[in-house]
Formats: sequence, structure tokens, C-alpha cells
Amino acid sequence: MEQQTLFGGEVARPLASRMRPRTLEEFFGQEKFLGEGKVLRQLIDSDNVPSMIFWGPPGVGKTTLARIIARRTKAEFVDFSAVTSGVKEIKAVMQRAEDVRRFGQKTILFVDEIHRFNKAQQDAFLPYVERGSIVLIGATTENPSFEINSALLSRCKVFVLEALSSAQITAVLNRALTDERGFGGQNVHISDECLAMIANFANGDARAALGTLEMAVLNGRRENGGIYVEKQLLEQCVSKKSLLYDKNGEEHYNLISALHKSMRNSDPDAAVYWLARMLEAGEDPLYVARRLIRFASEDIGLADSRALEIAVAAYQASHFIGMPECSVHLTHAVIYLSLAPRSNAVYKAYEAAKQDALHMLDEPVPLVIRNAPTRLMDELGYGEGYVYAHNTPDKIAAMECLPESLRGRRYYMPTEEGSEARAKQKLDAVLRWRAEHAPESQRMPQTETTQSGPCPAGQSGHKTGTESPAPLERNKYGL
Repeated sequence: MEQQTLFGGEVARPLASRMRPRTLEEFFGQEKFLGEGKVLRQLIDSDNVPSMIFWGPPGVGKTTLARIIARRTKAEFVDFSAVTSGVKEIKAVMQRAEDVRRFGQKTILFVDEIHRFNKAQQDAFLPYVERGSIVLIGATTENPSFEINSALLSRCKVFVLEALSSAQITAVLNRALTDERGFGGQNVHISDECLAMIANFANGDARAALGTLEMAVLNGRRENGGIYVEKQLLEQCVSKKSLLYDKNGEEHYNLISALHKSMRNSDPDAAVYWLARMLEAGEDPLYVARRLIRFASEDIGLADSRALEIAVAAYQASHFIGMPECSVHLTHAVIYLSLAPRSNAVYKAYEAAKQDALHMLDEPVPLVIRNAPTRLMDELGYGEGYVYAHNTPDKIAAMECLPESLRGRRYYMPTEEGSEARAKQKLDAVLRWRAEHAPESQRMPQTETTQSGPCPAGQSGHKTGTESPAPLERNKYGL
């Protein structure tokens, strides 16, 4: 029954509520699950739905699917809101479900925005789902992997609902213009161009699209028994697009990953787009700037040490002036980093050294490179044999600075990219000098250590187009 006013008239519901699909035939989108012969369609048609989670962005039909199931099922259907309910209400519903189960009746419990339940509230469902007292259907805009308890999630089938395409949104709008539940019979005149504007503005959200259409029609020009929606009016209704973004959820990590990997792939256009997506959705510019600083050393390193300077400068500029002005400084840095030569040698050096630091014995620092601030330390041999490199002709001393078990270990493996070619020449010269000047007892093959790490960057093969000049020849070793 529709809600009545004190004067007997029906309270007008929003267009999106009036146009909610009542059957699968009226439902738009999600054909991969709901098309003829598809798994979810068969489960609904046979009234044999399991516990499941509908995960997707707003306005794609999560709640609508649950309502369609409610109309078709012979089970008792309970609509539950995670926003207004607590453990007490959950237990009351669960007890009712347990009672009707004894009489052979099953209960389908729909929980909208299930990610808003805390761990204790979610745990309250678990024993009833396990016993089959209820079939749980949850709807969430957040990644279930992050928001749903693993024990509960393992007992539910997850269906990932996708944002509607512009064509599907346009079909929803056309139906609202002709259906009697919408504006059918009101003689609304709106061009296909305006409908396309609404569809693009909605960003895959049918509810947002219907809300925009309703605003435009209610404010349209009334003339000769018709309602005319003109482009100038519509532009006011769609002046600011609301971007899908959650600073603490999956979309946050998806977008920063897209930015990082676009820069790594030397694609400044894609990188600037993902940067804009983050900033215009309200991301903290200092967070982005910190990620650029990390990128400068992880993916570029000594191939272009200026990259780190520019990234730090972009952070400082963002801190000084904030948004929206700092967007240009971040763009400056993103484009520079995207086009800089690539080397992940610095990143791989640390990851390899970290593995040895974590998994090998905590060997003491060699005595030769220890400091001896006290007489006792001096008597114990701290610093004995230390040679001050600046006092030698070649500015290098034949000392072993690694622990005994790691003697000869190599972590930094420079590439030929950009300025790192110079660093490689210098390191090769140092290694040749050490090989010839090391004491006989310390001479041993050098060991290369590589570590892929949690996010191996790989080599892009990016060339700068210029050859790095050879270092100044001080002696036969290049020192």
C-alpha cells in the first residue's frame, strides 16, 4: 500500500523507486548472470537460490535483484538493513527463521549494505547459515574480501555486478519516458543527445540517471500540453560528475595501481588520466605525491636521479598550495616519471639484502669497520686495520665490509639505462680493483643475489636516446 498524506493524496515516490524492475524481463544489465540459461537466472527461476553476495557499484540492481527474488520465491523473505539493525534484531530474525524451518519453511534474509555490519554482527549469521536455517543474500558496494568475515564469505557465492553501459542506461531512461509509472502520457520532449548526456553523466548508475532525468523533467519548459527538456537546462543538472571512489576501499587501490603501472609502462596519457580520476574524486594530493616519490626510486633509481628530486619537489609544492592548484605540479611529476629511463636495480638491491637480513644469522659487524669511542673498545680491536679511503691514491681500501658469511655477495646490479650506465662503469671498476687488491685469503668468486620482491618491476628496455659519457679515467681501473 502506498503511503497516504493527511489529506488522502499519495506521497510521490522518486522516479527511481517507481521504475524499479519487477521482473527479470524488465531488468537491464548483468546478462552474464541473468541471460537465458545463465547460472543466476536458473537459480532464481527454480527458486533454489543459495547464500550469496551481490557486489557492485551503486545503481546496478543489487537491491532490485533481491526484490525480484522476493516476488518469485515460496520462502519467507525478510528484508534487513545493516544501517538500522543490530545484534538484537539479528537474533530475533534468526529465531523466527529457526522456528519456521521446523515446519519445512525456509527463510531468505536480504541484508542491504552488509559491509556496514561489524565482525560481531556478521558472526551472528554464521551458525544459521551453516545449519541452513536461512539463505543469506547480502548487497555491498565494497570488496567482500575486505569487508566480509572470511568464514561467512566462504559459505556464500559472490556475484560481481558491473556498472551499466551507456546504451543500457539510455534504455532505462526511454522506458521511464514511456512507462505509466514514470512519465508516460505526460508528453515529455527530450532529444537523444540529452539522453546520451544523462547516460554518460550517470557513470553506470541507473538510479543516478533516473534522478537526473526526473530533475530535468520537473524543471522543463511547459508549453502546449508538453514538457520540453532543453540542453541548456540539462547542462545545469549535470554540471558536476560524481566519480566512484572510496579512499579506504578497493577502488582506492585499483586507481593508485593503475597510475603506478601506467607510469612504469611509459604511458603519460594513461598516467595523467588516472591521476585526474583520483584527484577529482577527492584523493589527498599528498598521498599521490608520496607514491610518486616511491616510484622515483623503485622504478627509475639511478637511471635518472633527477626523478627523485622532481617527485620530492612536487610533494613540497602540493603541501604549500594544495588542491586544485597543485594538480599541475603532480601532473608535471607524473609526465616526467613516465618518460624517464627505467631501472628497478635499487628496488631489487634492497629486496635481496632484506632477505639476507631477515633469514640469515645476525652476524656481528666486522671489527675493522667498527667505531672505537672508548679505551675498552680500542683494546678489543674495534677499528683495527681500518683504512681511511680518502688517504689512499685510488680513494678505496682493500677492506671487507660485509660479514664473513656474506663475503662477495652482490645486491646492486646496475643496468645500462640512462645515467645508471655511469654507475655501472664505476662499480665495475671498483670490483676490478677489489679483485686485484684483496688479500689471498679473502679472494673468492662474487655471488649475485636477486630478489623479485612482492611486486617485481622488470626491465622496460626504455632508452634515453643519448649515450652516457665515460667517467674520468684516474687510473687503469677507472677510479
